[in-house]
Amino acid sequence: MKRLAFDIGGTFTDFVYDDDGTFHTLKVPTTPEDPAIGVIEGMRHLGESGNFNAKGLDVVLHATTVATNAIIERKGGRTALITTDGFRDVLIIGRQKRYETYDLYIKPPKPLVQRRDIFEVVERVAFDGETVIALDMASLDTVIDRIAEANYDAVAVALLHAYAAPDHERQIRDRLYQRLPDIDVSISSEVSPKFREYERTNTTVANSYVKPIVSRYVTHLEEALSGKGFRNEFFIMQSSGGLVSPEFARNFPIRIVESGPAAGVLMARDAAAEEGFDHVIAFDMGGTTAKLGAVDEGVPSISPTFEIDPVRYKRGSGLPINTPAVELLEIGAGGGSIARAELGTIAVGPESAGAKPGPVCYGLGGDVPTVTDANLVLGYLDPEYFNDGAFTLDIAAARNAIQSKIAKPLDLSTEAAAWGIHLIATNNMEHAIRIVSVERGRDPRRYAMVAFGGAGPLHAARLARKIGVPQVIIPKNAGVGSAVGLLGADARLDASATRLLRLNETTGDTLRQLYEELEERVRQDLDRMALPGEPIWSRFAYMRFSGQGFEIHVPLPTGSIDDAYPQSAEDAFRRAYATRHQFSDMQASVEAVDWYLVATIETAKSTPGAIAKSSDVGSSLRTRSAFFPDAGGWLETRILNRGDLVPGNPLEGPAIVADPDSTTVIPPGDRVEAMKNGHLVIRIGTEDQL
Repeated sequence: MKRLAFDIGGTFTDFVYDDDGTFHTLKVPTTPEDPAIGVIEGMRHLGESGNFNAKGLDVVLHATTVATNAIIERKGGRTALITTDGFRDVLIIGRQKRYETYDLYIKPPKPLVQRRDIFEVVERVAFDGETVIALDMASLDTVIDRIAEANYDAVAVALLHAYAAPDHERQIRDRLYQRLPDIDVSISSEVSPKFREYERTNTTVANSYVKPIVSRYVTHLEEALSGKGFRNEFFIMQSSGGLVSPEFARNFPIRIVESGPAAGVLMARDAAAEEGFDHVIAFDMGGTTAKLGAVDEGVPSISPTFEIDPVRYKRGSGLPINTPAVELLEIGAGGGSIARAELGTIAVGPESAGAKPGPVCYGLGGDVPTVTDANLVLGYLDPEYFNDGAFTLDIAAARNAIQSKIAKPLDLSTEAAAWGIHLIATNNMEHAIRIVSVERGRDPRRYAMVAFGGAGPLHAARLARKIGVPQVIIPKNAGVGSAVGLLGADARLDASATRLLRLNETTGDTLRQLYEELEERVRQDLDRMALPGEPIWSRFAYMRFSGQGFEIHVPLPTGSIDDAYPQSAEDAFRRAYATRHQFSDMQASVEAVDWYLVATIETAKSTPGAIAKSSDVGSSLRTRSAFFPDAGGWLETRILNRGDLVPGNPLEGPAIVADPDSTTVIPPGDRVEAMKNGHLVIRIGTEDQL
């Protein structure tokens, strides 16, 4: 089995070539102007360095930030929105909830369409699906005339209560295709058939907004792969952690917005399971951002909604996307995050130097200091060996940038300024990890942290000490962790429906009919993907106590749905609620809001074997001076290759372990050990061990 997985990030595009269980890894700079160029360049490098041949690939797996970047940078297609008469301002009004209570200058999320791009048609459907006013075709034709004149790229249709009765949306779509056959159309009853008008409308608009961009990108990528001779299966990662076909990604691009980070959480789950941990905090720090997720009892936490482009990472400040996604918190803290002197102190991020020009030490034209520059000055990175020898880092340029932009304005030494940059970046991530753990009911002391990405292993031990996590796992191939996660993913499709049902008043027949309808929808999508094998079915719902305004994710029992099923579902909710909140009101009735059915088809996988040898990192006997101020300052620190660490023979810090695609720092007081599976485990010491 020969498989290629690649993940396009903000700074690097990561590759893993699985050659019958032997992994070959590669990182190449991302090409923001056309990400496919970087992909082809990476394939060329793989072909030069080994027996890689696109014609011989059985499967290609892909994760991408194309949809995310199009929304954040507001570079999607020109989109029109058609909605119910009287509801033109749903996107403009939003939820009217302040994400920062005392900020007098607060700005709500900027919609993807302006008011002049929103059109109303005469129609009305009640919450229960009953038609109150039939669709007025004359008003629709008037709207289509205006859309045709304005030369839109895509149209989103989001009518009031269309989740309960989608007929009017389907009629509008058919009429649009009849009169404007070349335009892209998304309807909310297919993109996000759930209640809450603002979230559903925004999700549908976002789907239309990125559809032209993603469609061109995926098509270009398919053509490029075909030009290399590839003829077999090609899959793209969804935000929910499952693989889908390119056709599905083109039709529902909003499903692939967080595809790369989702793959990383899958890898973290698998690496931790190999070491016996089923409670995991996933920490992925790359060149542009840091992503944090969680795995509880071996299952990645799934959220029914997420936000894009939040303001200062405040909940409720971003654009809500109403589709399932692996629960993640993303902050602007990566190796390329820019440091600056601000109001007498050091600030880091969220702005990033990205792939171009990158950190100052890359020598590609960057002139502002970054976290990577600071880590180089502190002795954590080897200037002669970076990214498997692809870069030689300019330490003098990094020192000069930190001195002129940070140290001199703040009257600090260069080392103190570099340490401040490193520490503030770590503190920013500490705040984020507290949100993922403590603020969501997770005790960090019961969790292992899996650190990956190019910069994650460098910051992980210090971050774990701050938050109280007792052990850190640095998986093999950590620097390309999200690409490795793709290799462990399965094809997954899901369908959902909003049905507000109080469980003590619901019959098994009602739920059985609901899930039969969902299964029919999923099977239609599976038929289009034409995958071999039978799906594995699972159910879950978002449930709450009656009267509450929020829901929690509740896995539902498998098997047949009988008269006892509503009570079983209620029991599952009470257990999940008690686990999350340490409390359950046994007197209150329970209601479910959104119902989901998931079909998973296992994809072909090879058994991981050896890691392909990369270029020599250097002698395991060498040392380098590195800065550890909490243990005395500059310390002579052992530098090792990962292969130099022998299972069963732990090593005390300070030490630095060099990998082709990442660097692991073990501070004084911590201890690292190589495990039989190829992972590293860092046991975090206490403060009195320093």
